[in-house]
Amino acid sequence: MLHESVFRTTDLPVGARFDAWTERMGRTHAPMQLDSDRTADYHGRQRVIGLGDVTLWPATFDHLVFRRTPKLIRQSDPESYHLSLLLRGEGAADWGRQRTAYRVHDFHTNSSSRPWEIFTGADPVTIVGVEVPRALVAVPARHADRVLGSLISGREGIGALLAQFLLQLVADTTVYEPADAPRLGTVVTDLVTTAFAHAVDADLRLPPETHGRTLVLRVKEFIRRHLDDPGLTPAAIAEAHHVSRSYLYRQFQAEGLTVASYIRDQRLDNARRELVDPRLRALPIHAVAARWGFPRAAEFTRAFRTAYGLPPSELRERALAQPHGPVPPDGVVDATPRGRGRSANDTPGVTPASW
Repeated sequence: MLHESVFRTTDLPVGARFDAWTERMGRTHAPMQLDSDRTADYHGRQRVIGLGDVTLWPATFDHLVFRRTPKLIRQSDPESYHLSLLLRGEGAADWGRQRTAYRVHDFHTNSSSRPWEIFTGADPVTIVGVEVPRALVAVPARHADRVLGSLISGREGIGALLAQFLLQLVADTTVYEPADAPRLGTVVTDLVTTAFAHAVDADLRLPPETHGRTLVLRVKEFIRRHLDDPGLTPAAIAEAHHVSRSYLYRQFQAEGLTVASYIRDQRLDNARRELVDPRLRALPIHAVAARWGFPRAAEFTRAFRTAYGLPPSELRERALAQPHGPVPPDGVVDATPRGRGRSANDTPGVTPASW
């Protein structure tokens, strides 16, 4: 699994909680002045997940005011960009002449090299924080700094890709090996770079490898949204993304995948989930297959048997016969199709309660 640490103020004596949280925040991002109306008994929980040079930190915490002052910048500057995906609560940031309020699923952005003040609402907030070294963001600083204070939506476009990737990654880090960490960090950096470049219309300055990796993530999301379309083919996908099929194939090959196999595996995985769902036991198998892009039952059965080692009817029977839910002996229901591993993009979305 990935290396991560967990910090809870409730593990400490009441009187020591706020000072400990202040120190923790300073080590996670950069030294800051923190104030709160809950200092007498401060509640905060944070996970820190290392991805090479990139750090993720899902956290839930009480009302807080963060201040990064010119004096603190002179004393210590890690020269990093910070993004926070707001999942619950509300907040605002002040850069002196500019102030921005954030809604749920907006990204807040700032830099450790600039002074700012951040306020959260009276209720606890839940975020996913991201720390990326400025040197790794392949957008000239004079352009990237223009993003600070602007709204990046996590509900659409590049921001949605970044939000989805972060949520899927932090949902369960046990499915990754330590060696995956720097590669996952590279994906985060590429998405942050693309989000910044898009915000300042500097997309042409992105290096080719960043374009390629970002395209693959966009295509994967497109595929997952159109799995029920029997016309979902590599040619149709390439046309929808204004690239040639050969270019699309090369980008997937760089990840050890083919476009067709990714479509097939995603369809099979979704069909498998419905087959073992007790609430859908009355739905015929051929209807499940058709819902996920397999209009011909025989083709679906062959592909399913190849992937999971048994026909869909037998898997459903074994899964639904279990007294404690749809998980048969030997774990076949939770297995991924043969020949592929589970990626971050296959992980279900995270909810704050799961942290």
